[in-house]
Amino acid sequence: MGRIERRGFVKGVGALGLASGLPGLAFAQGYPNRPVRFIVPLAAGGGLDFVARIVGDYVSRGLGQQIYIENKTGAGGTIGIDTAIHAAPDGYSLLLTNDNVASAPYVMNLNVDYLKDLVPVSLLGRQPQVLAVHPSFDVKSVAELVTEVKKVASMGCATSGVGSNQHVLLEWFGKTAGIKLEHVPYRGAGQAINDLLAGHVKIAILGPTATLPHAQAGKIRLLAQSGEARSPSMPDLPTIGEAGYKGVALESWYAAFAPRGTPAEIVARLNAEMDKAVGDKAMKEAFLKSATDPVGGTPEKLIAAARADSEKYARLVRELNIKLS
Repeated sequence: MGRIERRGFVKGVGALGLASGLPGLAFAQGYPNRPVRFIVPLAAGGGLDFVARIVGDYVSRGLGQQIYIENKTGAGGTIGIDTAIHAAPDGYSLLLTNDNVASAPYVMNLNVDYLKDLVPVSLLGRQPQVLAVHPSFDVKSVAELVTEVKKVASMGCATSGVGSNQHVLLEWFGKTAGIKLEHVPYRGAGQAINDLLAGHVKIAILGPTATLPHAQAGKIRLLAQSGEARSPSMPDLPTIGEAGYKGVALESWYAAFAPRGTPAEIVARLNAEMDKAVGDKAMKEAFLKSATDPVGGTPEKLIAAARADSEKYARLVRELNIKLS
């Protein structure tokens, strides 16, 4: 992928994809006639940023316009989400996000419902999280990790941010295992993985996009993944359930939303281009290398998944008594 810029253009090539065949207003029919912005609420270097960039590269060709990535970080992803909500509803600003839109309102005790202020576009992919350790922490399994943490009362555990599903998973796993993991949140997986590699933090719950390359190089050790079943990309890595903590399963998803009021014809055009992207053979291979399962489908499929997870997070935050500090 080369060096990832915090903000940069993804260049589109190929023929201009006109929307003149779609019904609706002339405004929508002339879309797009200038670059499109993908707002990413987490820092460069993590799974979300990776998905936004490769999807943006493919979609830019279909639209015949440049797509540029703007990483708007901070406050557990809510700054970027709010930026997208308040953007003009004209199809030129999209939110490329993970399931923070479902979890953050509950974890951060916000009196908001982001899903009411956003229009679903496409469910792009799903992936589990992974439980990883620095090699200096001499544990080879989840059981050994639990034993060692109990000896020292508590240990720090990195995630990519407050309000993330990694934060919820940390609290859920810790309570179920009877151990205390102190939450060490970062502004994205890129910063978190750097501190894990340096040994500044010994344990992390992060996405496989950030962790797999370093695990394959022997620089960190993966202990478990958080899906209901093992990811095809990590067939030898047990799930947390298989490690003895049945029922503890939480996956990430990546999706595109538009500001409320975006014309339906534009949403349909974007959905069609994104569906083509995640259905492309080369794109599927790129997704699977980062243990991300491509999904696709209708906007209705996305909002149903987002609402179901929103209800799940509301329950978990209440049951686990998750606080910001």
